[in-house]
Amino acid sequence: MPHHALEVVLLLLAAAVAVVTLCRQAQLPAMLGYLVVGIAIGPHALGLIASSAEASELAEYGVVFLMFTLGLEFSLPKLMAMRTVVFGLGSAQVIGTLVLVLGGAMLAGLPWQAGVALGGALAMSSTAIVSKLLAERMEVNAPHGQHAIGILLFQDLAVVPLLIIIPALGRAGGDPWEVLGWAVLKIALTLVILLYFGPRLLRPLFHLVAKGRSTELFVLNVLLVTLGIAYATAQAGLSLALGAFLAGMLIAETEYRHQVEEDIRPFRDLLLGLFFITVGMRLSLPAVWQQLGAVLLVFLFLTVGKTATIALMTRVFGRSPGTAVRTGMALAQGGEFGFVLLALAAGSGLLPAAAEQVGLAAILLSMLSAPFLIQHSDALVRRFIASDWMLQAMRLTQLAAKTMATSDHVILCGYGRSGQALARLLQKEDINIYALDLDPERVKEAAVAGENVSFGDATRREVLMSAGLARARALIVTYDDTGSALKILSVVRKERPDLPVIVRTWDDSDIERLRTAGADEVVAEIMEGSLMLASHAMMLLGVPLSRVLRHIRGAREERYSLFKGFFRGATDESLDEQAQPRLHSLQLDASARAVGCSVGEVGLAELGVLLKTLRRGGARIDEPENGETLQAGDVLVLLGAPELLARAERRLLRGE
Repeated sequence: MPHHALEVVLLLLAAAVAVVTLCRQAQLPAMLGYLVVGIAIGPHALGLIASSAEASELAEYGVVFLMFTLGLEFSLPKLMAMRTVVFGLGSAQVIGTLVLVLGGAMLAGLPWQAGVALGGALAMSSTAIVSKLLAERMEVNAPHGQHAIGILLFQDLAVVPLLIIIPALGRAGGDPWEVLGWAVLKIALTLVILLYFGPRLLRPLFHLVAKGRSTELFVLNVLLVTLGIAYATAQAGLSLALGAFLAGMLIAETEYRHQVEEDIRPFRDLLLGLFFITVGMRLSLPAVWQQLGAVLLVFLFLTVGKTATIALMTRVFGRSPGTAVRTGMALAQGGEFGFVLLALAAGSGLLPAAAEQVGLAAILLSMLSAPFLIQHSDALVRRFIASDWMLQAMRLTQLAAKTMATSDHVILCGYGRSGQALARLLQKEDINIYALDLDPERVKEAAVAGENVSFGDATRREVLMSAGLARARALIVTYDDTGSALKILSVVRKERPDLPVIVRTWDDSDIERLRTAGADEVVAEIMEGSLMLASHAMMLLGVPLSRVLRHIRGAREERYSLFKGFFRGATDESLDEQAQPRLHSLQLDASARAVGCSVGEVGLAELGVLLKTLRRGGARIDEPENGETLQAGDVLVLLGAPELLARAERRLLRGE
């Protein structure tokens, strides 16, 4: 490799490391950082890289691996299950947006071929940004989330024919329809050959490689297959990216799909990052400034016009106004494939340089604004669409009516596998439960089966209140999502500071954060799995059960100081359990005798009871000092044997 090319690669790698670190700290998509770095170091800004054909050629392989991953994720059963949204609403969105942009481009004096390329690029939305934000807001399974994901699926599929059409239009020296016809014939022939012979060759090849039990050999084989098929399609006059997509589709039909996806990710992320840096390098800030009016116009189309277009089409498909507008706002931005198509159109000579600059700048601005639009979509919909208020109120009224006669129950936030297993165990002990879940299909099937479950977002105060929060006995977050759990804890601690709350998490990294927010118990899956594994191993090795239990209890106490006990339930009847220390929550009202006294003065220690936590408003004090003065409204979490807890409660409330 020439020294200049090596310098370019090193500079790009250094920039990539710096930007990913900063974006991780700022909780921003790394893709946006790559673009900004490309703008800064490119020939139109600082000029650290004057021009780099080598970097652009290397970054093109990032698109190859992106399309390969897209092929791996291609699922015909999933597409068929969502066929109305994907092929109906999705195709309407892409075609409708393309036609609108085509008309605008022709009015602006661009040829229709350039209008098609620009329309295809602007029709795309960012799968990475939208899926991440919807997941963070727990809206993937909401109606507008399902519609947004369905449209994104069709957009991903639409990239494939656009990768064929755009270069064909750019090479059209004579009749463009004749060129397109030949391109379609080529792709049809290539598809027949690959889809017929591919599975018959790939499966035995992967079986043979897997028998070698070598990770290095497996990765080499994946690279060979991916780049080999991409090379074959390029030799047929098509694009490398199309061949990579077909390779991904073929491997997705084998049992090695998930392993391949995991192994290829480092190559894809690295090269894709370089691709977005080189896209940023193409952006000329002086040219954008000269075309600022056109940039803002395209930006307004992406954020406002695209929202209106998608909302209108969603309404045509019979969805509510609130769902339609939320779907439109979720997709009101350009996407990563938009950059791919713009680069392809410019490289084919199809798109003028000025139009490319306008498209690049507008898509970048729309992607930067996407998090703010999605974050405030609920507020905007409720403010301007009165029927959405009525629909939400009706759902909450139905939920409240179902739980009106329920009291002393446990609210389960999430009704997946863990939630359903927990519900069955609680119901065996005659403990009433009521579950909230955001998967409409799951809720429908469970409700038909007679389960106490409703569709609702447990992070919202009005939903929890409608589920009987004021009358509940406990609340359990059954899914692993720290952000969502923190929102639920915030609501619960404001409305029911005395309510025991149990939260599930993946490991022990967020335990203190959740406990500070008000969780009484935090169950870490990794730790509990390890404890169960150790307990089974010790019992098989002949360690007495009492010692096994002592080891487990000691391990829990070291990790979770609050796990030193449990909240008593109505079914704790055995003599052995009656002797065990447990946790008990007690709220002091204004008439309690302990109000105004210090912790030391009430003498809990002499009763054999430990004050584990004191909650005052939104604050939490773990193991408060003896000099801490108790106030009306304080919630005390006490640890001790049942009979001692009863004596402590009488002393705190009545001074006995």
